[in-house]
Amino acid sequence: MEEKRTIYYTDELNDEFSTAKITPIKIDKNYKYNKNSLWDLCSLIVQNVLSMPIKVGYAKIKFKIQYIGKDKLKKYRNQGYFVYVNHTQAFADTFIPSIAIYPKRNFLIVNPENISMKFSKNIIEMLGAIPVPGDRESMKNFLDIIKKHIKKGHSITIYPEAHIWPYYTKIRPFKPVSFEYPVDLKKPVFCMTNTYQSYGKNSDKIKIVTYIDGPFFANEDLSKKEQKQDLRDRVYNCMVDRSKNSNIEYIKYIKTTE
Repeated sequence: MEEKRTIYYTDELNDEFSTAKITPIKIDKNYKYNKNSLWDLCSLIVQNVLSMPIKVGYAKIKFKIQYIGKDKLKKYRNQGYFVYVNHTQAFADTFIPSIAIYPKRNFLIVNPENISMKFSKNIIEMLGAIPVPGDRESMKNFLDIIKKHIKKGHSITIYPEAHIWPYYTKIRPFKPVSFEYPVDLKKPVFCMTNTYQSYGKNSDKIKIVTYIDGPFFANEDLSKKEQKQDLRDRVYNCMVDRSKNSNIEYIKYIKTTE
């Protein structure tokens, strides 16, 4: 493991530490969320056939990844659901959930920056990226594609923390807004908590252990607003508890007032 470095932050909700600096495209009414059948076939091949050996190989070689709780997903292999994950890797986060969920197709809600580079836009979309809409007119198409995937029995992965904090070992606060989807569609929710744990002769190497929990369901005795908050709180508290299993700090984060 390389020498530990320190990152200073001021705002858990809005600070971003991804090294990529990309000017995002605007996702408007002209953006095509719903592709044709040929595109969908190509996407399936890219997602679940061509890229899967690379995903698995990278995760095992780079992170010695281990999943705990995959059995919880088996009962729901034939229906759509939502997965909430902490956001701590710029590259690996795009497929860590997909490996555990396989062979179900997994799609990810992403920021527009992720599909804003011309040379990689199509491949990233084929890998399952669904960009956040940029205005009200595109919101309908965005919601329609989420409903379509859920109806087909696919999973939708959401990173509620929104911003990448590499190797962060705690769970940052996040808002309940993204829990509107499972509340409206009455679908189960799972969470995956990526933790960083030591291994090796001197316990100086680092691996990812991902805990899978759920299903969580909205409490329909509450109002819609209360359902979102309640579901968010249960998922958040579960992830906080799981994050305590991290026992090595590759990057130290320190909060400042400036």
